[in-house]
Amino acid sequence: MTPFDKSPPEILSTEGLTKSFPGVVALDGVTFGVRPGEVHVLLGENGAGKSTLIKTLSGAQQPDQGRVLVDGKPVRFKDAQTAERLGIATIHQEFNLVPDLTVAENIFLGRQPRNFGLVNRRRMNQDAQQLLRRVGLSVSPDAKLRGLGVAHLQMVEIAKALSLQARVLIMDEPTAVLTSEEVEKLFTIVRALRAQGVGIVFITHKLEEVAVLGDRVTVLRDGRSVGQVPAHTDRDELVRLMVGRSIEQQFPRLQVSAGPVSDTPLLSVRGLTRRGHFENVSFQVRPGEVVSLAGLVGAGRTEVARAVFGADRYDQGTVEVGGRRLTPGNVNAAMDAGIGLVPEDRKSQGLLLDASAEENLGLVTLRSATRAGWVDRGSQRKAARNIAQRLGVRMARIDQKVRTLSGGNQQKIVIGKWLLANSQVLVLDEPTRGVDVGAKVEIYHLINELTASGRAVLMISSDLPEVLGMSDRILVMSQGRITGELAAGSATQDAVMALAVQNASTDKITNTEGVEELRGH
Repeated sequence: MTPFDKSPPEILSTEGLTKSFPGVVALDGVTFGVRPGEVHVLLGENGAGKSTLIKTLSGAQQPDQGRVLVDGKPVRFKDAQTAERLGIATIHQEFNLVPDLTVAENIFLGRQPRNFGLVNRRRMNQDAQQLLRRVGLSVSPDAKLRGLGVAHLQMVEIAKALSLQARVLIMDEPTAVLTSEEVEKLFTIVRALRAQGVGIVFITHKLEEVAVLGDRVTVLRDGRSVGQVPAHTDRDELVRLMVGRSIEQQFPRLQVSAGPVSDTPLLSVRGLTRRGHFENVSFQVRPGEVVSLAGLVGAGRTEVARAVFGADRYDQGTVEVGGRRLTPGNVNAAMDAGIGLVPEDRKSQGLLLDASAEENLGLVTLRSATRAGWVDRGSQRKAARNIAQRLGVRMARIDQKVRTLSGGNQQKIVIGKWLLANSQVLVLDEPTRGVDVGAKVEIYHLINELTASGRAVLMISSDLPEVLGMSDRILVMSQGRITGELAAGSATQDAVMALAVQNASTDKITNTEGVEELRGH
C-alpha cells in the first residue's frame, strides 16, 4: 500500500501460498487479500485452485509454502475452529448443518450458552432470534432444519457466521441453487454486512454477479493468481483472464446441415400427465436436434425429464423412442431404448463420488460387460480411457476418485457414461450449472458433436442466454403445462419469460417469430 493509498489494510491476506497434491499443483504462489467493508470476488475455472484456497483460508488445509496473515500478522490455522476464533467464517457449497437439530441449535452448535453446565435454551433462542432478524429470516429458532429450503439454510449459515463475530465471511458459490428472488435477498444481506465492515470473499461462476456486488476481483488460473482488477472490468477481459484466451463465441451452436437428419422423431412424448406435477405434456425431438424446456423453478421441467427417463411413474400419456413405446416408470426399459439422463444434481444423482472415474464411466455398461458373473475389467478400463480422452477430462489418472475432480470434469464423466452406452437420446438437466465459462463452452461443443452424429438432445436450463444460444426449438413450461413453443433463432428473452409466467390454463401458443403479442395478455 503506497503512502497515498487510503484503502484500509487487509484483514485477511496470503503471500505466496503453494499447495500440491499427487500429480497436481493446486496453488502456485497465490497472493490474495480482503479488506474490511469490501466484497472481493474470486473467479476462476473449475480446477483453478479456488476450493484449495478457500480450504487454506478457513483452516481445513495447511499450505506447503507461503503465509496466511490476519491483520498483517502471520498465523497458522490448525483447524477450522482456529480460523473461526480469529473471526474467519466460511459457508461452503455443502452446508455444515445438522437437519434434525433446531435452527438455534445449529447456529450455536458446540457453543451453546450454559448455566451451571446446562444449556440455557431461553437465552440461546433469544440470541438466535436476533441473528435471524439481522439476516431477514422469519423462522422460529425452535424450527427443525429438515423442513427448511436451500435459501433458508443459507441464511442460517450466515446467522451462524455472525454468531462467531465474523470479520471475514467466505461464501463459496452461494447463488448456485437459488432463484432470482432469493439471490436478490442474499445480495441485500451481503451489502448490509459490507456496510457493517465485514470483509467478504465471494466465489461465483456467474460473471453478471461480479459488477453487481463486487468491489475487487482476483482471477485464478492453473493455481496462480493471474490478475486483480476492479469489479467493473469488462466481461470479455474477465473471461480472457480466466481461460487464458478470448472466447469469440459463447454459445457455439452448430446447426445440422440441411436441417435435422430425419423428420422421424427419435423421442416422442404424447399427453404425459402426472397429477400434481405436470399435465398433457406433448413434444417431439428429432435426430440432430436440441430442444430445450424453459421455465421458472417449479414449472415441472425436471419432473417431466424424470418421467421420460422412467425414474418416476406417470398417470397418463406415452413415451416413445424410435417408435417403440416405453413402459412407464421403468428406468431399465428407457436405458435399453437408448435414453440417458444427466440429472440436475450430478453429485447426488449422477455420480458415485468415492468411486473412480473409470468406475463411474462404466456404470451404465457394467451389465453388458459382464460374462458369467465376471466383469471384463480390461475392456471397461480401455473404453473409459478412450472416452475420457475424447471428452478432454482433466485428471491425473483414470482411477482418480471423482470427488476430487472439478465440476466441469465431473459433468463430462456423467455425460461420458451415456456415450459409452451409445445412448441416442440425451436428457440434459441443467448441464452447465456450477461449471466455469471455459468448461461450459466445452460442453456446448460436446452437444454439437452429439447432434452432428444424429443423436437427439432434450435440454433443461434456467440460464436463458444458454437456452437461446444452444437450442433449435424452445418449449416453455408454466405450472406443469407447455404454454408455448419458440423457434430459437428468432426467440427473445422477453418472449420466453412472457410464456414462463403465463397462466397455464390459457391456450398453448406457438410463436415462431418470438415477437407476436401473447394471447390472454
